[in-house]
Amino acid sequence: MRKTNFVSLKLLIIISFASVALKGCVNTEGTLKIKGKVIDEMTKDQIPGKEIIVKGLIKNNDKLDPIDAGQFSTDSSGCFSYSLRKVKDARYYNFSISGDSDYAFKTRTMGLMELEQNAKYLLFSLCKLTDLTIRINRKSKIPAFDTLALSWESNGVDERFLYPYKINNYGKTNNPFGLTSDTELRWIGGTVNTTINTKVFADKRTKLLWELDRNGKRKELIDSITCKRDIVNVFYFTY
Repeated sequence: MRKTNFVSLKLLIIISFASVALKGCVNTEGTLKIKGKVIDEMTKDQIPGKEIIVKGLIKNNDKLDPIDAGQFSTDSSGCFSYSLRKVKDARYYNFSISGDSDYAFKTRTMGLMELEQNAKYLLFSLCKLTDLTIRINRKSKIPAFDTLALSWESNGVDERFLYPYKINNYGKTNNPFGLTSDTELRWIGGTVNTTINTKVFADKRTKLLWELDRNGKRKELIDSITCKRDIVNVFYFTY
């Protein structure tokens, strides 16, 4: 009985590997040799150690299904050379470049024709991230309580998808963490003294969106700033 089970397991493993191999044959049609580099958008410096994941996009009814086409990294000089799997029936490819504390995650979509024409001269540019500290202080004594909400976007990218933020609340609020949901930063109370540390795109427009609910009325404010690279940018909001 044990021998029979072992044989069955071995047969199952062989069938599984065969299925994967057949699937690979069905979904791919040769390779494409690609070369290129990843650079800083402003300085043009080449960026080493950036991981790139490529997926071919297959049309399936009204949506595009991503199929793995390859994964590689830039070398110590910021260049790459790779044999990319061509996904059968894929007219477009997504190149997703990993993010870190210096550069945000980025995905670029390329058509097959564009990819083939520029296969040996691919160029991907990334926007540098820089530090931003937001300091919030409530000095108003009347009314005793109000509510302040904050969100921001940098170069059109929502803060939820850009870089994690850290909140330090020093004042007494009804909500000590300043959070009332997964999508909002909101402070309710009479004494608010808060610092938020995050990162935004350097030398790009960042919009801070404020909503103040006071005395039954809502007031919306927008501050537009441009943060410089390689320094800690500080913005003060007093209400």
